[in-house]
Amino acid sequence: MVTAKVWVLKKHFEGFPKTSDFDLKQIELPNLKDGGKWKLLLESVFLSVDPYMRPYSRRDMKEGDIMIGTQVARIIESKNPAFTVGAFVVARSGWRTHLISDGKDLQLLPSSWPESLPKSLALGTVGMPGLTAYFGLLEVCKVKPGETVLVNAAAGAVGSVVGQLAKIGGCKVVGSAGSDDKVAYLKKIGFDEAFNYKTVTSLDEALRKASPDGYDCFFDNVGGEFASIAINQMKKYGRIAVCGAISQYNDSMPQKGPYVQVPMIFKELRMEGFIVTRWNNRWEEGLKALLKWVVE
Repeated sequence: MVTAKVWVLKKHFEGFPKTSDFDLKQIELPNLKDGGKWKLLLESVFLSVDPYMRPYSRRDMKEGDIMIGTQVARIIESKNPAFTVGAFVVARSGWRTHLISDGKDLQLLPSSWPESLPKSLALGTVGMPGLTAYFGLLEVCKVKPGETVLVNAAAGAVGSVVGQLAKIGGCKVVGSAGSDDKVAYLKKIGFDEAFNYKTVTSLDEALRKASPDGYDCFFDNVGGEFASIAINQMKKYGRIAVCGAISQYNDSMPQKGPYVQVPMIFKELRMEGFIVTRWNNRWEEGLKALLKWVVE
């Protein structure tokens, strides 16, 4: 019998999450049995910490539930011939050190995964965040070569992939981030323009300087004031992919901001919110493309 450590949501977050909002507990996992429901015992190697957990925990979790999240896990015992001991999978089983599974919700890492490539990327660039960038950029923004793409939170797990995919697609890319080190990182990975939104004297001026002609596509991870200013610099028929609103997740009181109708009408913009699970039936396609680009 294996003892698993699990992190539970002790108290719903008020403002920024605190250590006291979590509780570390131990649970005993049953042994695997021939003919039983549980066919696999796994050990977590990497756990994800993602911005979506903040609003989703409020919407989907009760206090006392195991914290939601994804992990890369190694199979340490198997009674399922489709999963060999030592294989690595992606599981959506929350923050825990060990888990048991019937195998139905596990995703094996691609067989083409190079041994030299960190398996933690299955929770990032070659995982859900990378797929969010892939489908949000290609299916929502529908970017075309020669266009100008704006990305905020550009140094994050999603934003950094958006920028690199846009460059691969022949676009000019402008990124915003919250520190000089992050801005340097964006330049290193190929962003054409990048700025620290915390230190510019005017966000409006910084956006105009980075692309005087405006933006064809805006991949918005932040919302709030940034989105309210950026929408006025969209080109005619521009597209806005609303992926997140991290500037608002920790607010105790809802923000009040300008209304979007006037710029949307006069510029004839298209603004669409999305969740990556819309393309669940195409995840294999996305992962294959992302892995190919990373290896290259």
